[in-house]
Amino acid sequence: MKEKNKALAKSARWYRKAHRFVAIPLLLFIIVMSVTGLLLTWKDELQLKPSTTTIDSNGRQLIPLSEIETRAINYIDSLKLSNEINRVDYRPRKGIAKVRFENHFTELQIDCYTGKIISQKTRTADIIEMIHDGSIIDFLFNSNGTPTKLFYSTLIALGLLFISLSGFWLWLKPKQIKKNKTLSK
Repeated sequence: MKEKNKALAKSARWYRKAHRFVAIPLLLFIIVMSVTGLLLTWKDELQLKPSTTTIDSNGRQLIPLSEIETRAINYIDSLKLSNEINRVDYRPRKGIAKVRFENHFTELQIDCYTGKIISQKTRTADIIEMIHDGSIIDFLFNSNGTPTKLFYSTLIALGLLFISLSGFWLWLKPKQIKKNKTLSK
């Protein structure tokens, strides 16, 4: 039994070292992911994303999507920002179109009946999401694809998996040693 306990103790020491070796460097990333995940969960309550305005139609006709895009580009050009559109979230029932841009976090809300710019806001939730998944590095360095995001997410996932399993073993090994000591008496 003593040899078995020695082997268990040696194994536990190895897991403790490995656990510490992986957990300490990952700690900062785990904190960042936890805080940003919490902020994303509460983004509506904390008003981290622009709320959608609703416009009554009053029998008016919707303007074409091409005109909404032109108005958005002209407005963003006046702010001297990149005018490359990422997407247009077209909501005809609400009478509003949300225009998001590729190279910055600005969102324009445009009246679908008049083409008037209703609001210009920063999409804070998008910034937080990019920090959360690591793609902020790819965005800042204008990377081709998302190599940093893939590396970061894989590293965190494998690291969390390892420290979870090694933490379980660190909990289990002393119990096995105690059990062996009780049986050997």
